[in-house]
Amino acid sequence: MRDIKRVVIIGGGAAGLMAAVALGENADVHITILEKNTRPARKMMITGKGRCNVTNNCDVDTLHKNTLRGSKFMFSAFNTFSSRDTISFFENLGVPLKTERGNRVFPVSDKAVTITDAITLAAKKRAKIITATAKKIITKDDRVSAVLCEDGTSYPADAVILATGGNYYSLTGSTGDGYRIAEDLGHTVTEIMPSLIGLTCKEGFCERLAGLTLKNVSLSLYAEGIKKPIMKETGEMLFTHNGISGPLVLTASALLKPGRQHKVIIDLKPGMTSEALKNRILRDFGENSNREFKNSLSKLLPASLIPVVVSLSGIDPEKKVNQITAAEREALILVLKEFTLNIIGTEDPDRAVITRGGINLKEINPSTMQSKLVNGLFFAGEVLDVDALTGGFNLQIAFSSGYLAGISAAKLLEGE
Repeated sequence: MRDIKRVVIIGGGAAGLMAAVALGENADVHITILEKNTRPARKMMITGKGRCNVTNNCDVDTLHKNTLRGSKFMFSAFNTFSSRDTISFFENLGVPLKTERGNRVFPVSDKAVTITDAITLAAKKRAKIITATAKKIITKDDRVSAVLCEDGTSYPADAVILATGGNYYSLTGSTGDGYRIAEDLGHTVTEIMPSLIGLTCKEGFCERLAGLTLKNVSLSLYAEGIKKPIMKETGEMLFTHNGISGPLVLTASALLKPGRQHKVIIDLKPGMTSEALKNRILRDFGENSNREFKNSLSKLLPASLIPVVVSLSGIDPEKKVNQITAAEREALILVLKEFTLNIIGTEDPDRAVITRGGINLKEINPSTMQSKLVNGLFFAGEVLDVDALTGGFNLQIAFSSGYLAGISAAKLLEGE
């Protein structure tokens, strides 16, 4: 009777848990998951504002289009385990799902714990989950042989799946451990930076607008040296004490060009042409011809935004609207259609939804997720240099890469 092969999965997040399920379904192996938190899937608990945007109900082409970096690398993974497979996976575990705006998929319960409990239980049926922090992967003859933990405990391994997550949101256990472990084995890590995060702005008036949400506005992102906007989308954003955040801004943060200055231009009234907006302003002014300019915009703008727009327009706040010139009206229209903010950085990086950058994809076989440098070493999830826009795409990357790593490890060990 042959010895049972042993696999150690480092990281009990979305990718690691899915890898355990896939591995356990496809091979008779002993699986150990090393998770530094006492509860697995901590980061999944906070996705989708605590509701868990588990995937996006779309075809594979759409998955690729929304994957900003590493799209080609994910070809085999997405085709092996698509978003439709993710939906079927959780529904087969007894978790009813629903599709909302933008094809975002959530549990009907609107509680992330429904998703995390289901996948954790599925993994526990196939693997032993141990609370421990991996320190190093031990190799012998260019092949993994064990995983050494910080407490000195060593776990023998015929294969290792590294799924430690990224470098941000440290409260969930994402502290860059996987990068250090991989580098120790000769792998390289691309530049790491926060993504899907709020942006800080040069303009001091953001603090006065903190908490204000703008809906149905158009945001264009510009980078120094590039004439055309990097993105232009309509949706929702909000002001923070030192900048901006919200869905539009998170998307913009993922598209920033390293080493360049950026600015965003917000069209506060994208549904109106400049001519239509001029007629609207003339009508409002006509109804309040003796009113001071500072008190004439209440039908057009949120109250907290009015003083800022008045100041930016350069028009005397005390001036009667019937005295405002055509040139001044044009200046007001320009502010409303091109409300400009200069980006100076991001908010606290540890609040980033995902990490941009990771293990160099050139050193990984995209068909198997196995390292090209170390036999028996596989990668999955956010530790990879792969990231996407919001909408459930990043969790799908975790599930797809985790599944492929799991079945690939199974094939490797079953063939030996």
